[in-house]
Amino acid sequence: MASVFSRRVIAYILDFFVVSAFMWILSYLCYFVMNPYETFAVYQYFPIILPILILVYFIFLEKTKGATVGKALMYIEVRSRNGARINWAQAIVRNLSKIYWVPIVFDWGIGKLLGMDNNRILGNITKTVVIDEFR
Repeated sequence: MASVFSRRVIAYILDFFVVSAFMWILSYLCYFVMNPYETFAVYQYFPIILPILILVYFIFLEKTKGATVGKALMYIEVRSRNGARINWAQAIVRNLSKIYWVPIVFDWGIGKLLGMDNNRILGNITKTVVIDEFR
């Protein structure tokens, strides 16, 4: 079986496809609300809508279900260090680095350089861990 880290990366890629599908559906619906003659006008709102959608997706699913779609497919789950489900504050703070998909690399890289056991700064701050559901 692959390590939890590699499954986290695969889960993150799968979540990217899920959020992209939501964005496609949302842009399709917005196209009809906006002026249909300005075909590409909907794309100017993506820098505003995308981070909101990403945060809502990750925060809501990790708080309510313990895992996003990608994490569920990879059989990993987010928990507090004490084993309980995470609360809203933990869900919000731990997902702040995912706002534009790129800051998570810095979150992980700096955490790795500092030698954090969780490998993510925001994971350490919120006292959350990603666990293997097979244990």
